[in-house]
Amino acid sequence: MRKKKQKDTGLNSQLIRRPIQKWAPLFILPVFAAFCIGFVWPFIQGIYLSFCNFNVPSDAKFIGLTNYAKIWSDTGFWNAFKNTALFAVVTIILINILAFMIAYALTQKMRGANIFRTVFFMPNLIGGVVLGYIWSMIFDGILRNYATYLTANATNGFWGLVILVCWQQIGYMMIIYIAGLQAVPEDMLEAAKIDGATGSQTLFRVIIPNVMPAITTCTFLTLTNGFKLFDQNLALTGGLPSVIENGVKINQTELLALNIYSTYSINKNYHGVAQAKAVIFFILVAVLAIAQQSATRSKEVQQ
Repeated sequence: MRKKKQKDTGLNSQLIRRPIQKWAPLFILPVFAAFCIGFVWPFIQGIYLSFCNFNVPSDAKFIGLTNYAKIWSDTGFWNAFKNTALFAVVTIILINILAFMIAYALTQKMRGANIFRTVFFMPNLIGGVVLGYIWSMIFDGILRNYATYLTANATNGFWGLVILVCWQQIGYMMIIYIAGLQAVPEDMLEAAKIDGATGSQTLFRVIIPNVMPAITTCTFLTLTNGFKLFDQNLALTGGLPSVIENGVKINQTELLALNIYSTYSINKNYHGVAQAKAVIFFILVAVLAIAQQSATRSKEVQQ
């Protein structure tokens, strides 16, 4: 009876798997085709266009590395790169620390925790352009008497962007940290309590090592979001204020994504340069994201 039952079980398994294997390509093919049409082909075409001079892709003329050579002497691009790197570092630190602190507080069995989670998460539901205009009115309207004109002072504009992005993203990262904190094994916490560990010792020796997967995810998201920021930058400051250096106009609060957009918008002779900047931008973000993933995942605790 046992052998027959095992045989029937295997037969049933094959009966289930056979239709799936037969019809799987029918369901996978449309998605794969959409992926190739919507991502792979534009990506390949974009790399090719970075070596061309063009107004529209159909009239592209191959010019080699000329577009990339122009980038090295583009003061605005390197200023945007410096701004983006500083912005990414600041937001990664602030967003992750504040999101973790809020998540830790909301997992301590406090009253109204669910309401606070909803309130903190709500800014993430608002579009970046809308947030940019809202905070622009807040800074330049309500706080006008405190000299916080974002488009008149580069420092104010930079920290205005930092505040906006932190306000928008902290709630989202908080949800991820809450999930990570709730996954910490209770027996480890009880063992630490029995051994007489203090609150700080439990936090740094037990909780944080077990929350490293969440830290990895949140660091990755804040890193990539910091480098890809565009709509908030466009709506809040537009890259202003501007200065003239060596006859070149430089937008002091312009980040990389906005710089690429601005380069493309100048005239048709700069379309190829903008595309070359986009390729460099992609490589930069990909390398940093992979390096960050490798660095943080190596510290994750296997449960």
